Amino acid sequence: MAETMRAAVLHGVDDLRVEDVPRPTITDPNQALVRVRSVGICGSDVHYFKRGRIGNFVVESPMILGHEAAGEIVEVGANVAHLQPGQRVAIEPGYPDRTCRFCREGRYNLCPDVTFLATPPVDGAFAELLAWPSDYLHPLPDSVSLDEGAMVEPLSVGIHAIRQTGLRPGQAVAIMGAGPIGLCTLAVALAAGATTAIITDSVPLRLQMAEQMGATHVLEVGPENVEQIMAITGGDGVDVACECAGAVPAIATALQVTRSGGFVQLVGMPAETHPPVAIYELIGRELSVGGLFRYCNTYPAGISLIERGAVDVKPLVTHHFDLEQAPAAMAWVDENKETVIKAVVHP
Repeated sequence: MAETMRAAVLHGVDDLRVEDVPRPTITDPNQALVRVRSVGICGSDVHYFKRGRIGNFVVESPMILGHEAAGEIVEVGANVAHLQPGQRVAIEPGYPDRTCRFCREGRYNLCPDVTFLATPPVDGAFAELLAWPSDYLHPLPDSVSLDEGAMVEPLSVGIHAIRQTGLRPGQAVAIMGAGPIGLCTLAVALAAGATTAIITDSVPLRLQMAEQMGATHVLEVGPENVEQIMAITGGDGVDVACECAGAVPAIATALQVTRSGGFVQLVGMPAETHPPVAIYELIGRELSVGGLFRYCNTYPAGISLIERGAVDVKPLVTHHFDLEQAPAAMAWVDENKETVIKAVVHP
């Protein structure tokens, strides 16, 4: 068996190379070796490709990108009984130390020692093979494709976001931003029973996709959004607002359109590290504001939602590339944000 494999390795800004790298092997009896079949190109991958860093995470040595992944089991460690070669799995891209306070509380996404794919210095999944802890490999039913399995990662963000808001059936939600995360959040909100689902964006394709996925109102981003959303809700405002654009004006809109006592979920990450916040808006109307860091305990739920047809992520995948095309695909996605929802690489 070959001792190398092909992988897309980031060497620097705008410098992604598909090259031979050492083939991974099982080094722990609880691991499994996965042949990677589908990997979504995330905004974070593009960010590392174009800027070499995200906040405090800096690419200081060559790193394989990609973390939205699914594949097939090739080999299992001695202690792995629930997976078998040939089985298809969604790869949950972060595993914690399993011993800290947050892990014991079940909030393992907050573990200070999470190992997360394609987060410096951890290599990611734009590769033919990946060795990964078996308890973070989730079996896919026959009716769920590998592309859908890869989309469980962005869907997990939506699940975690809506869970934290406490959204109840019959309530109204507004989502700022209709990129893949915003669309996944929309899908989960609808599955949770939201009967009014408003979404905003500046890209027509994204608004068309949101309408296709069941949004009751789609609005082009503009200064009139607050007035529009208040009119849609009869002047009450929405019960839940989710900011998924990572834009400071969208945060301001979310705060203004949420009813008194409602919940504002901050999902996007704005470039500004200390954006202004209307603090009196929060205090005077008793708004609850939630932060969100990745997700936890979401993969089984996400797979079940897809299997039952409660959520449809298939329309999100709009473009496909093979591994050798990964460098061109990364540049293309960056330059064509108005014509792509989610591009998938197939190692």
